[in-house]
Amino acid sequence: MMAEQVEWLSTKDASARLGVTLRSLYRFIDCGELAAYKFGRVIRLKAEDVDRFIESCRIAPGDLEHLVPPRRSSDGREP
Repeated sequence: MMAEQVEWLSTKDASARLGVTLRSLYRFIDCGELAAYKFGRVIRLKAEDVDRFIESCRIAPGDLEHLVPPRRSSDGREP
């Protein structure tokens, strides 16, 4: 039986995959939102953990209602 191969990402690669700065990535790690591993002085993340984190951040319909201005009818009034 062959052990499953882990795909490791550097912090630079993980931040690029997430589309965030290194500072934001370190904040996610420090807050416990994203698992990371320290090997000596090197920090690595599992690609599957990063992908799982991405999916956990998915916005559900209606979650941004507070940011969207109310719709107006054709006569300019709110429905």
